[in-house]
Amino acid sequence: MRHFLRQHHHSLREFFKFALVGLLNTGVDVALFSLLVWLGCAYLAAQLVSYTCGAANSYLLNKAWTFRSCGLSYREMLRFAVVNLVSLGISIVLLALLHDQVGLGLAAAKGGATAGALAANFLGNKLWVFR
Repeated sequence: MRHFLRQHHHSLREFFKFALVGLLNTGVDVALFSLLVWLGCAYLAAQLVSYTCGAANSYLLNKAWTFRSCGLSYREMLRFAVVNLVSLGISIVLLALLHDQVGLGLAAAKGGATAGALAANFLGNKLWVFR
C-alpha cells in the first residue's frame, strides 16, 4: 500500500510540474501566435510556428525538470516529436473547427484547441517519451 501511495504521489507531482511547464509553453505559444497573426501571418501557419516553439521549450524543461530524464537519446527525441506532432494535429483540427465551423473568435478557438491537446500530450510524454 505504501508503494502504491508513493507511486501515485510521484505521478501527481509530475503532473503538476508538467502543468507548470505547460503554462510556460502556452505563454510562449500564445504570445508568438498573437504576434504572428498581428503581423499578418495566416492563423494556421502561425499555429504551426508558435506550437513548434512551445514544444521545443517543453522538451527541454520536461526532460530536465518534470521527468528528470538524463542523457541524450535520439529515440526519446523521436518519440517526443511524434507525440507533439499528434498534439499539433489535434490542436490544428480543433482550432479550424472551433473558429471556422463553430464560429468562435480566434482567442477562444485557440484556448479550446490548446486545452484539447493537453491530455494526449501529457499521457504521451509520461507513458512513452520520458518513461
